[in-house]
Amino acid sequence: MDHEDFDVQSLATYLHLTPEQVRKMASRDRLPGRRIGGDWKFSRADIHHWFEEKIGAADEKDLVEVEQVLESKKSPEGLQEIRISQLLNEDRIAIPLEARTRNSVVEKVCAIPFATGMLWDPEKMAEAIRAREQLHPTALENGVALLHPRRPLAGILAEPFLALGITSTGIPFGGPRGVLTDVFFLIAMIDEACHLRVLARLSRLIAQETFVEEIRSAGSPAAVIQLISDYEENI
Repeated sequence: MDHEDFDVQSLATYLHLTPEQVRKMASRDRLPGRRIGGDWKFSRADIHHWFEEKIGAADEKDLVEVEQVLESKKSPEGLQEIRISQLLNEDRIAIPLEARTRNSVVEKVCAIPFATGMLWDPEKMAEAIRAREQLHPTALENGVALLHPRRPLAGILAEPFLALGITSTGIPFGGPRGVLTDVFFLIAMIDEACHLRVLARLSRLIAQETFVEEIRSAGSPAAVIQLISDYEENI
């Protein structure tokens, strides 16, 4: 069921819009869809990617609204509230991450959860992340990259998790205007709804004025988790 296309009615329900709003957005190329026999069909993968881009371009007010939409959807994990500090763990944070190239970053970040038993196939995850980066880089202008596969890879995860690596210097990772990247989150969820909820919450955190700089200077995994927890109490 998760891989079936949306029709107008099911997509309207998913996005908390009216069917007429969905038709208008699709006809104006504001939603990725296609006409089949006069009816609109929407690929779940395309809608997922569209939602990711919407989150990435949103400001704080928009992110709050996105979270409200996503929080209304049930997730198979049964998570009532997304807490980034609870999805991370000290043994899934590498400071510094010993990597100097784009490929080595991906490999080393995937190696972190593999070493703790959370990720069973780091090569498959790394390949999926590279494919996602080729489609559209996840590096942001603040030096943070939100690494993830285009579709959740539930079959190679022990459970949903986040990992984090911070390199000692920035590296070219496809950021806007040649910005160097040094903070790399790996988002590994088992379904699209939970992935988008985590992405929206993480985006709200990194949009806070001093958050990224404080992450860089935290110095230890324990300090990073405490910092994230403190910020989450105030958003």
